[in-house]
Amino acid sequence: MKGFCEKDGDLKCSSKTIVDTTSRSTESSSSEPEARDSKFCKSSLWSGLFASAFSVFETYSESSAGEKKLVHSKTNGWTAAVKRVVAVGSMRKLHDCVWGPGKTGISSSTSDIWLLGVCYKILSDESYGDADAGTGLHAFKQDFSSRLLMTYRKGFDAIGDTNFTSDVRWGCMLRSSQMLVAQALLFHQLGRSWRKPLQKPYDQQYIKILHQFGDSKSMAFSIHNLLQAGKAYGLAAGSWVGPYAMCRSWEALSRCKREGAELDQQSLPMAVYVVSGDGDGERGGAPVLCIEDASKLCFEFSRGQFDWMPILLLVPLVLGLDKVNPRYIPSLQATFTFPQSLGILGGKPGASTYIVGVQDENVFYLDPHDVQSVVNLSRDDLEADTSSYHCDTIRYIPLGSIDPSLAIGFYCRDKDDFDNFCLRASKLASESNGAPLFTVSQKQVSHSDGLADTVGVQEDDSFDVMPDGDDWQLL
Repeated sequence: MKGFCEKDGDLKCSSKTIVDTTSRSTESSSSEPEARDSKFCKSSLWSGLFASAFSVFETYSESSAGEKKLVHSKTNGWTAAVKRVVAVGSMRKLHDCVWGPGKTGISSSTSDIWLLGVCYKILSDESYGDADAGTGLHAFKQDFSSRLLMTYRKGFDAIGDTNFTSDVRWGCMLRSSQMLVAQALLFHQLGRSWRKPLQKPYDQQYIKILHQFGDSKSMAFSIHNLLQAGKAYGLAAGSWVGPYAMCRSWEALSRCKREGAELDQQSLPMAVYVVSGDGDGERGGAPVLCIEDASKLCFEFSRGQFDWMPILLLVPLVLGLDKVNPRYIPSLQATFTFPQSLGILGGKPGASTYIVGVQDENVFYLDPHDVQSVVNLSRDDLEADTSSYHCDTIRYIPLGSIDPSLAIGFYCRDKDDFDNFCLRASKLASESNGAPLFTVSQKQVSHSDGLADTVGVQEDDSFDVMPDGDDWQLL
C-alpha cells in the first residue's frame, strides 16, 4: 500500500422490523437468506441463529396487546437474554457477532491511506492516533467524517402495501448502496474536495442531496422507491438482497426517474452503467466494460443532445466461493487509488457495509447497522441537523475477510475522466497476473462463438486483457 502513491505519478497525494409483523408468525429467518439474490444471501450459522432469536423478540415488541400475552408465554431464558441485548444496542452487537471483533481508529501502520481516490501520508508520530491540524491523519479523519452515512431507520411511512416501518436487520445492502450513490452525487455537485462545514448555514446542494435520500415515497432515492424499482430483480421489504440485484435496481430507478423529467431537472444527473458479463448477468468470467455501450448510454441519457454525460459505473463481482480469492486482493486495493473511486459495497453474508478506503491489508468502512429514527430533511432547511448522516468513528477490517460477492463503484465526470479511468483499469487488468476484476473493450464482444468470445480480446482493441476466469462465478 505504501507504494501505491509512488507507483502512479498521475495520482495526487495529500499531506494532509426488522422482520416486519406483516408476516409475524409465518416468516422465519431461514426463509430470508433464500431471497432474491443468491450471491450475497449465503447466510451463516451466526446470522441464522441471531435472526431466529431476534424475530421472537421483535414479534413480541411489535404485536398488539392480545398477541403479546401469547408470545410472552413462549419466551424462554434465551429470548429474555436477547431482549436485554436489544435494549443496549442489539444491532451493533449482532453486527459484531457476524463480522467478528470490530476495530476502530487506525492501525499503527505508517503506510499511505487511500480514501476514494485521495492519498493521505501518515507519519510515524501520527500512527498511534494523534491528529493535529495540518497532518495527514487529521486530513484523513476530516475526509472520512464528511462522507455521507445512511443507516437503518425506524418510524418511516409503511413501505408499499406492507406494514414495514423500519428496515432494521434486512436493509443494510440498500443503505450501503445509498451511501455509494450519495457520494457520487456529492462529487458531482460539490466536488471531491468538499468537506462538511463546521458552521451553518449549509450549502443548499448538500441539503438537497440528503433530502433525496429521505425515507418516504416522495423522496427520489428512498428505500421505498428502491424496492419498487427492484421488484424485477427480487427486491422486497424484509428480504436481504445481493450486490448484483442492487446495482440493477439502481439502474432501473435511474431509468424510471429520467422519464418525464427535463435533462437539467434529473434527480440523478448521470447515466448508470452496470458492468456485468452480459445483459442478464449470467455469464461467467471477468465482466467487460464496453466503451461503445457507455457512449450509447450517455447519448440516450442526454436524449441526443450531447455525446457524453457524467456516468456512474457499477461493477458487481463474485471473486471466489466462500472468501475472496487472494489473487484479487491487490487489484481491489488498487481501485481505491483511482480518482474515480466510489468504494465497494461488501461485507459478510447478511451484513453489508460501504467500504471507502484502504491501508495495507485493512479497509475502512461506513456501517449502516446502527438504528436511528427517521429524518426527512426539507430541501430548503439550511440549518438542519445533519449529524445522523455522518460518522466520526473509523472502523476497519481485513480486506481478505469480506464476502466475495461485492460491487465496485466509479464516477466519471466527463469524457476525459472516463478515458482516464479506462486507461487505469486497463493497466490494472494487465498487471493482474491473469486475474482481472474486469476488462475494458472498445467494442461489444460477440457472444455467438461460445465462452472463448465472452472473455476474449476484440481485434484492434487496445484496452482488452485476457482473464483466466479462476474462481469466477456466474453473476
